Amino acid sequence: MPRVTTIPATISAITRSPLNASKKRKVAAYARVSTEMEEQANSYEAQIDYYTGYIKSREDWEFAGIYTDEGISGTSTAHREGFKKMIETALAGKIDLIVTKSVSRFARNTVDSLVTIRKLKEAGIEVFFEKEAIWTFDGKGELLITIMSSLAQEESRSISENVTWGKRKQFKDGKVEMPYGQFLGYIKGPDGRPSIDEAQAEIVREIYNCCLLGKGPAAIANGLMGRGILSPGGKKKWYPNTIQSILQNEKYTGNAILQKTFSPDFLSKKRQRNNGEVPMYYVEDSHPAIISKEVFDLVQAEIKHRDEVRIKCGETLFLGRVFCEECGSSFGPKVWHSTDKYRRIVWRCNSKYERGTRCSTGHVTEEQLKDAFSRAVRILLSDKDRTMSGLKVILAKALNTGMLEDQIGKASDELDEVGKLTLSLYSECVSAPIDQQREESLGERYRILNDRVAELKARLDERNRSAVRIRSFLKAMESQDAVIDGFDVGLWNTLGDRMIVSKDSSIRVVFKDSSEVRIGLNNR
Repeated sequence: MPRVTTIPATISAITRSPLNASKKRKVAAYARVSTEMEEQANSYEAQIDYYTGYIKSREDWEFAGIYTDEGISGTSTAHREGFKKMIETALAGKIDLIVTKSVSRFARNTVDSLVTIRKLKEAGIEVFFEKEAIWTFDGKGELLITIMSSLAQEESRSISENVTWGKRKQFKDGKVEMPYGQFLGYIKGPDGRPSIDEAQAEIVREIYNCCLLGKGPAAIANGLMGRGILSPGGKKKWYPNTIQSILQNEKYTGNAILQKTFSPDFLSKKRQRNNGEVPMYYVEDSHPAIISKEVFDLVQAEIKHRDEVRIKCGETLFLGRVFCEECGSSFGPKVWHSTDKYRRIVWRCNSKYERGTRCSTGHVTEEQLKDAFSRAVRILLSDKDRTMSGLKVILAKALNTGMLEDQIGKASDELDEVGKLTLSLYSECVSAPIDQQREESLGERYRILNDRVAELKARLDERNRSAVRIRSFLKAMESQDAVIDGFDVGLWNTLGDRMIVSKDSSIRVVFKDSSEVRIGLNNR
């Protein structure tokens, strides 16, 4: 029978260090709290003090530091800088053991927790979870970690669902919250609702006015930076997308669309645009308005127009703003003699050769367009006081909407009455045949009144938009000198709306207040 002699192990299969070595283990601790509440902050400080003393009190341990994350969620390791630095340090061989309060402090995501622990284990680094008394080198450690991590993850899911439910309940109740530190124009009022910060509100109004006067986001941003005005986040640098966001945020009208974005995954917490996956809520008059609804709508129309004609930096100023008087199509730049020394760019009706009957409007050059606008502005400013007086009269008429509002009110009341009569007619047909002639008569009357109300409201909206345009135009005129020497890009963006080319060698220059000046062209 063979004789077997046992040779005892002298090196740890996991740490690869001698089993009887007197070398101290390099031990670090990890502390984290997930909120910035005062009681959590106290817990955070307590964890640091406790583990510093705990590690240093052990003679067989060498203190390797405390790694911390404050106010960071544990559902993912993606943004936990302290945690990531600790793992990097450990894998570099500078930590043998990591001590932490519990599995939930380490991570609330089962996958993150197990992947990290296995990576550390392969490198001979152990983790000790004090609350659960789990050592990851223990034979049953990984099973216990899996169970505990799953429980922690479910707890995180439950908390996330409760928070989401609470937020959606606030949305349904019409409660509006704003990130005040990043939201220009509002501060948190004493009642907890948004309150206007007048100094910032003036900047918001200026941004909207600049857009209506033709300036793009980049030009507006550069203008604000040139004057040293700080961004919503208090930075010197303004970005065009910040301006665009301000111009398209309905909260400046005193109304709010809630739940524009949502987080489908409670682990990653990554937010995505709500395209109908969850309900949205539109809250009217939720807080004081900085911008009128009319101004906001005008700005959205201007942004839409720019998108439609694809106005980009470097493209011509006239793209999408020059039209054919004969057929109504837009003019576009065309290259003539593109391959020889006679190369030139002219503007021509885009539909000139697309119709059965050829459009007879001729072409113009960009120099002629610039000259026509410059001459039109000089005519407009030649009698500046008279022009502005006339505009003020037009503005007063546009603002006098009392009669129109009365007509809308009367037509709406009559519409409601016809609706009630129709309902009464249908209720009577339960016991007797319906009077079809009366039904048709009421239906026709309802359609006529409904169209009438829609028409009157459209006229009222146009009056309001016209008033906004005239106000902006007057403001620009007040600061403009009468002397115009050549084409000015700023004036075109400020005062010009469009130009209409006719076949009789003239251009109608239409200004933003809807006034027109016809300019004759001598040459083509």
